[in-house]
Amino acid sequence: MTKEKNVKIIPLGGMGEIGKNMYVVEYGGEIVIVDAGVKFPDEELRGVDYIIPDYSYLVKNAGRVKGLFITHGHEDHIGGVPFLLKQLNVPVYAGGLAMGFIRNKLEEHGLLREAELHDITEDSLIELGELQVSFFRTTHSIPDSFGVVIHTPQGNVVHTGDFKFDLTPAGPEQDLSKIAKVGQDGVLCLLSDSTNSEIPGFSVSEKKIGQNILNVVRKQSGRIIVALFASNVFRLQQVIQASVACGRKVAYTGRSMERAIGIGLELGYIDAPKGTFIDPNEISAYKNSELTILCTGSQGEPFAALSRIAEGKHRHIHIEEGDTIIFSSSPIPGNVLSVNRIVNKLMKAGADVIDNKLYDIHTSGHGGQEELKLMLKLLKPKFLVPIHGEYRMQKMHQTLALDCFVPEENIFILDNGQVLNVSKEKAYQAGRVPARSVYVDGHGIGDVGTSLLGERKQLADSGILSILLFKEGEEIIRKPQIISRGFVYLRESSSFMGEIETRAAALVDQHPADDIERKLSSAISDFIYKKLKRSPIVVTKVIDVTRG
Repeated sequence: MTKEKNVKIIPLGGMGEIGKNMYVVEYGGEIVIVDAGVKFPDEELRGVDYIIPDYSYLVKNAGRVKGLFITHGHEDHIGGVPFLLKQLNVPVYAGGLAMGFIRNKLEEHGLLREAELHDITEDSLIELGELQVSFFRTTHSIPDSFGVVIHTPQGNVVHTGDFKFDLTPAGPEQDLSKIAKVGQDGVLCLLSDSTNSEIPGFSVSEKKIGQNILNVVRKQSGRIIVALFASNVFRLQQVIQASVACGRKVAYTGRSMERAIGIGLELGYIDAPKGTFIDPNEISAYKNSELTILCTGSQGEPFAALSRIAEGKHRHIHIEEGDTIIFSSSPIPGNVLSVNRIVNKLMKAGADVIDNKLYDIHTSGHGGQEELKLMLKLLKPKFLVPIHGEYRMQKMHQTLALDCFVPEENIFILDNGQVLNVSKEKAYQAGRVPARSVYVDGHGIGDVGTSLLGERKQLADSGILSILLFKEGEEIIRKPQIISRGFVYLRESSSFMGEIETRAAALVDQHPADDIERKLSSAISDFIYKKLKRSPIVVTKVIDVTRG
């Protein structure tokens, strides 16, 4: 008799962190992937645009990968799709809005023509051989959000996606009866969102937020500029509805905002009377009391529209006395200082700033503690893997699960790359696969290594010192030329720079020209550190001026 195979669950991203969500479910010769997100870098990762998971395990097993299934259209769940498809030609399954965003991304990367894309709904059932994949609708801060059910011979593996239980949502309701039916059919292992596991109670309903936004808009007599996530299409619609109700035209700026509104209008998630939208270059034709402007940059991103407005560098929009800036979002951890800098600049320019501390004009798309417990009660999993959160969030999710009578030995807090073997009888950790963070910058995937990041930090912290030498034939013909940038202020450090020049000239006399670059850089670096306890990047270059 053939031994029944185990299910393997392998997170490649999203464990112990917020972002780059990617989860692998494997049975026999078949692999399915849930989500392919990015993580945004903090200030330490200079020059890095995105952080993505390590795809090497998937590339190595490319022949077994049957599909990529997307829970919803936020960047931390779809931002990595183009980078994955550059390495692995895998079918992609996603709901309408997420697929609209994905198509746009793939077109930008020149991948749309070759991509195999499949739209799904809550009624879709995908047959993959020994595996089947079905879906249930959830509520989140973005339309077309789904939980994913992977049916295996050992039992069902369920991924909740990002969710909350909103009984008065801005869009379609979650399918509570279907979620309960999935639980009745049996859940072998649940992978559940942990983001707000530390927040007591239930999250605030989107309907209440919509009413609060309307009340805030009604009170304003001047121009309103609203900063929010472009992908939060429900919130966009709420602001647009409030503006229409108050007789305001709506302009929008920012590349991702233009894309989101275009896709939202196309799919019917954004609805407004004809003539509501105006181009930013038409703003001057209207009174300030007749204008609402939607823009990107709610997280203080330096090149987003709101930052350019705050800096006075936007082509069409400049802050005026009486403007009101509404932040309908909460800063992501790590972005608080950037947001505060933008707020200070906006207020200094004469604007009033309204955020969630003053009014309830934003609510999380992630469920609080009672919602996480409700999901556990509905699905009744045998095993639980808390996902999508920092370690303390995963631990709190574990505590909530214990309150819901999930045995402690059946709860697994994994690291990225750890393999969980699951069968009907038991689950256990069984090794790991590569799961490092991969950095993406303007030059491509993985071109930014640890050493390069170290050099960038060193350059930012201590500057650079260049030593130029000139040779003719094999002989150095001039004294070293020293150039400093970001290291010391030359006018106040002429004596010290003279010491460096003298020491460099002495070293040149002691070593042949073909061996001087490395020795001189090392010796001058040591000298500077002993004197100043600083470590600028020291670069020595020998320039051959021999005339042929």
